[in-house]
Amino acid sequence: MKELKCPKCGNVFQVDEADYASIVSQVKNAEFDAEVSRRLSELHERHKAEQELATAKTEQSFQTQLNQKQLELGAKDTEIERLKSQLQSIEAEKKSELTSALARKDQEIAQLNATIAQNDSKLQLALMEERTKAQQTVQQKESEISNLRSAVELEKKEAKIHEAALIKQHEEQQRMMKEQVDYYKDLKTKMSTKMVGETLEQHCSIEFEQYIRPMMPDAYFAKDNDAADGSKGDFIFRDFEDGTEYISIMFEMKNEMDTTASKHKNDDFLKKLDEDRRKKGCEFAVLVSLLEADNDLYNNGIVNKSHLYPKMYVIRPQFFVPFINLLVQTSKKTLEYKKQLILAQSKEVDVTNFENQLEEFKERFGKNFRLASERFRTAIDEIDKTIDHLQKVRKALVGSEDNLRLANDKAEALTIRKLTYKNPTMKAKFEEARKVSEAIEIENLSDNANDPLEAERVEKE
Repeated sequence: MKELKCPKCGNVFQVDEADYASIVSQVKNAEFDAEVSRRLSELHERHKAEQELATAKTEQSFQTQLNQKQLELGAKDTEIERLKSQLQSIEAEKKSELTSALARKDQEIAQLNATIAQNDSKLQLALMEERTKAQQTVQQKESEISNLRSAVELEKKEAKIHEAALIKQHEEQQRMMKEQVDYYKDLKTKMSTKMVGETLEQHCSIEFEQYIRPMMPDAYFAKDNDAADGSKGDFIFRDFEDGTEYISIMFEMKNEMDTTASKHKNDDFLKKLDEDRRKKGCEFAVLVSLLEADNDLYNNGIVNKSHLYPKMYVIRPQFFVPFINLLVQTSKKTLEYKKQLILAQSKEVDVTNFENQLEEFKERFGKNFRLASERFRTAIDEIDKTIDHLQKVRKALVGSEDNLRLANDKAEALTIRKLTYKNPTMKAKFEEARKVSEAIEIENLSDNANDPLEAERVEKE
């Protein structure tokens, strides 16, 4: 129970907690509403004053800018008028200058017409002089042409003489070749089949040592004795320069007796010769042959069989030395390219090794990256599972807190009046207990009435 003293009559009366709370709420609400209304009116007045001040400042700034713009427009109009007057004066000056320039041009045109009339006569004289010079030049050219014709006739005569000499030289070479062929035919008739082949090989070997060896002392020329792959050629020729092989030839010598019943052809030996060339790593393959003695294709010079097998040639023994010289000179022209090719191949090997190492590194790095990625993904999954579990725990704790807060709110809102509402038995019990408590309190007040200090304390309370 709370005691209240009336400020008018001075009477003291008691009220319960609910009534006391209602009275306090009314007093607080009334004062709060009054305070809110007062502050709102102050804010409104302040906002209105600030708005009027801002409006005044804006109008003043706008007026200042407007005045400044008007001054600038006036200055622009003045400048425009000045430029107009200046333009008019310039136009007048230009017109006068144009008139005077036209007059000067008319005078110059008249002078040019007079000059042209004078130059016409000079031009006629110059044309006559040029015609005279041209006639002289034509006469000179005609004399040069006659001289050239005589020189051509002389060259034709010399060419005929040279042609006759070449024909005679060719006939002499044919006679010598026929004598050599007759010599070989006669030689074959006197030898056995084995001796025929060995004699041709010996002939080529002697030719090489006699004519090629002096020019290329370091060249390799020897019989092919390596039959490890099942077959071998007759001779292998190789030459080097600065440690680089620039030419290699596999030779095969073929001959047969004229009395042999089954005659062979040169094409019969090309396949085996090409296989031997490939196995021994040679660039060219040359068949030195006396077969098909009546075939003019082989008797007239070097026969190229590259359409059947790569870099394959058939020659007669008399072309053995010239053909080697021809191939050597041709291959030396490509020596620099071969050196560059070897250098490029070595660089390509280095690049290939680098690429292989790079690919190996990429493969190992990719494997480690995949393993690390898998473990990282597993760790992330575990973290996600832990987060989900913690979220569930947090949700449960938050739900428990909410339930505790609601229970606390319900406990705080619980009053005796709510407990005894629609329960007359409990209400009567509490009324009885309240009366007993009031009686005890009155008795205590009467006991303390004689004590001034206690009475003053009670009155303050």
